[in-house]
Amino acid sequence: MKLKTSLLALLLAAPLALLARDDAVRADAPSAQALPSAPTADQSTAARLVHGLLSDSQYAYRPRVLDDALSQDVYRRYLEALDPSKQFFTAADIARLDAYRTQLDDAIKSGELEPAYAIFSLFKQRVEERVAFARALLKQDIFTFDGDDRFEYDREDAPWAADAAALDVLWKQSVRNDWLRLKLAGKKEEEIARTLDKRYANLGRSIAELKGEDVFQTFLNSYANAIDPHTDYLTPRSADNFNMSMSLSLEGIGAVLQRQDDVVAIREIVPGGPASKTGKLKPGDRVVAVGQGENGPMEDVIGWRIDDVVAKIRGAKGTKVRLDVIPAEMGLDSKPTRVVIVRDRVRLEDQAAKSEIHTIPGTDGEPPLRIGVIKLPGFYQDFEGRRKNSADYASATRDVARLLTRLRAEKVDGVVLDLRNNGGGSLAEAIELTGLFIDRGPVVQVRESGGRVVVNGDDDPGVAWDGPLAVLINRGSASASEIFAGAIQDYGRGLVIGETSFGKGTVQNLVDLDRWPANEDPRFGQVKLTIAQFFRVSGSSTQNKGVEPDIAFPVSVDASEYGESTFDNALPWTRISPVPHTRYGNFAPLVPRLQSMHANRVANDKEFQWWKEDVAEFRAERAKKWVTLNEAERRAERDRDDAKRKQRQAERKALGLALDPLAEELYDDGLAANERDIAKDAEREKLAEKRPDPLLRESAAILADAIRLLHADRQLSAQVLPRGEARHWAQ
Repeated sequence: MKLKTSLLALLLAAPLALLARDDAVRADAPSAQALPSAPTADQSTAARLVHGLLSDSQYAYRPRVLDDALSQDVYRRYLEALDPSKQFFTAADIARLDAYRTQLDDAIKSGELEPAYAIFSLFKQRVEERVAFARALLKQDIFTFDGDDRFEYDREDAPWAADAAALDVLWKQSVRNDWLRLKLAGKKEEEIARTLDKRYANLGRSIAELKGEDVFQTFLNSYANAIDPHTDYLTPRSADNFNMSMSLSLEGIGAVLQRQDDVVAIREIVPGGPASKTGKLKPGDRVVAVGQGENGPMEDVIGWRIDDVVAKIRGAKGTKVRLDVIPAEMGLDSKPTRVVIVRDRVRLEDQAAKSEIHTIPGTDGEPPLRIGVIKLPGFYQDFEGRRKNSADYASATRDVARLLTRLRAEKVDGVVLDLRNNGGGSLAEAIELTGLFIDRGPVVQVRESGGRVVVNGDDDPGVAWDGPLAVLINRGSASASEIFAGAIQDYGRGLVIGETSFGKGTVQNLVDLDRWPANEDPRFGQVKLTIAQFFRVSGSSTQNKGVEPDIAFPVSVDASEYGESTFDNALPWTRISPVPHTRYGNFAPLVPRLQSMHANRVANDKEFQWWKEDVAEFRAERAKKWVTLNEAERRAERDRDDAKRKQRQAERKALGLALDPLAEELYDDGLAANERDIAKDAEREKLAEKRPDPLLRESAAILADAIRLLHADRQLSAQVLPRGEARHWAQ
């Protein structure tokens, strides 16, 4: 499993927000355009500019000469981006396309990218053929499931199918698996056939209606990713969306939108946003027309791409947008309701830091301890707002500081910072966030392309929290998360708990390609370019190796499946000289006792043991890379899963544990995200956030163990916390 996503995966991805990426567009929609066979003049210029950046050591940390060898790498990655599961191209197609293997370097240098469009043209043709084949299968008598057939769903490392007949076999099994999933979910044959026919038709349409900029971005990303895994090309629209995601704010109506069939529907209303204040919109409502200002013409947006609809709805603060909306409960041929909304600045609070308090019971007459938890999903920062010195600009550090003030007022005994699945973000935020817990000092070393090492640190005196601290990480914790966790570990400022992190030890910067022609309007896009490698203050890199926890939980995903080590062109691990820094504590003498207490506790913790069982089953299933197409076997598996969930829920009730709000949900409803009831699906997402979290609870318990041990054993405390700065651990 890798962070990169294919073009097809992006097209089929489900809920998309107002800062979302592309979805399909209907051929007769006003926003549609015929796919060109050659780049535009701006795209040709952009390709040459990208080449100039990526081959120049002044900009790129690891520049590569664009020659025939690199061309072959770009070619391979482009094919992977188009057809990652090898379900459209045949070996015969690849043999035909191999003529382009050593031509792509010249195409990029010259800006004459016709080979990229030619490859895509064949891909588009093959998708049309596969879609037609899949839809035809639905009318055949092939849906019996009593044999030994299996569907091999993981074909990343499989060879290309020899010919169309071989692909027919693969697709037949894929369609049968889709049918079986819906049958097991209780759907009737007629409904299954309708659902799948629409699904496959939508797949074909999503490819047929792509724009030239989609193909261009996918191809240039194949070049950028050949330089290193974290260098990317962004079109002007994608760059705009990326910046909004980093700033956690946008100017619009405050609604999350999702494409469903031919219409864009509202998936979620952002609390306190303009759409929420009208009181006239709700999840599931369909937007069928958009008008600008008081009197601008209403444009029918049925069949439009979601990003084109978003572009019409989004706009400057204080301006008006008019929406024609058909309520969720009414048919699409009903008369729409017109809603007028004044756009405003919208803060995406659901992606911001949040806090809660866990009470950890005492034993042997000990009082309970209150552990504050701060969940930080990303190291976000509104760069423009900060540059303008806006009073309320979004900042992960500022938000965490406010939450620490609140937790301190609540008199918590310790704090756990939850960085699970936090993929990083702003380097400056990682440094400043570390400064909330240390009193001045270096945080990270940054080695630039020329070899110069710059030490970045916290210069502000004082801390926001000087008490007991733990950092919870997993394999999805990357980049800025690793800088923070590594610094806390190197300073001995807190315990690191969980899994070894992702292993991304490089720094990227956005380079605006319009800076050289000095365009007033964005035309050429931006490059997210690797410019440096970062190192911990101890001198060790997190690259490839990640941050290893002091107290380890069972591995949920193997390093061979997910993380920096899975990229074939990732930078190797290395180290440089350490820099002097304060050592607040040394947890080595404490860790064995904490591990023993942790092991004893989780051995009797039902939810933790259930989690371990689920992880083991998940990993075993992934290792198989196939599922049986025998209905009796699949039904037995489903029944076992259902019985297991019900039994666990009953045990939760008997033990007085928090109930799982999704225990009664179908294990697999067989539907794609855009085939479900939008309002109900959004509600399920919210309920999922309330599911019991044994790892977070156990992390709080481990921190509570540390507090109690250090309080009770002054000799141990003197070994672990020799400095007065960390005195609050032992009080």
